[in-house]
Amino acid sequence: MNTSRRTFMITLVAAGASASATNSLAQATLDEKNPQAMALGYAVDSSKVDAKKYPKHDKAQLCNGCALWQSKPTDAQGNCPLFAGKQVSAKGWCSAWARKA
Repeated sequence: MNTSRRTFMITLVAAGASASATNSLAQATLDEKNPQAMALGYAVDSSKVDAKKYPKHDKAQLCNGCALWQSKPTDAQGNCPLFAGKQVSAKGWCSAWARKA
């Protein structure tokens, strides 16, 4: 699957999940032990991702450089539609990471 289609599909699934979530000014930070975070291999620090488990991971792949990042590139934490109601680390990573267009 190419990156554009992958991004579209991930966004489509996430949009359904985020539509049911409430939006608040003070969102909680996503915990790596959250079941959805674990399923996607989320790490708060991209440099600490298990290279054996995720061989295609690159330490330069950060949440704030992902097509799904919905905050300013300079924010320390931001919104991702995959984790509705939780903020992810700008220096984090998950297996759904897709390069911005």
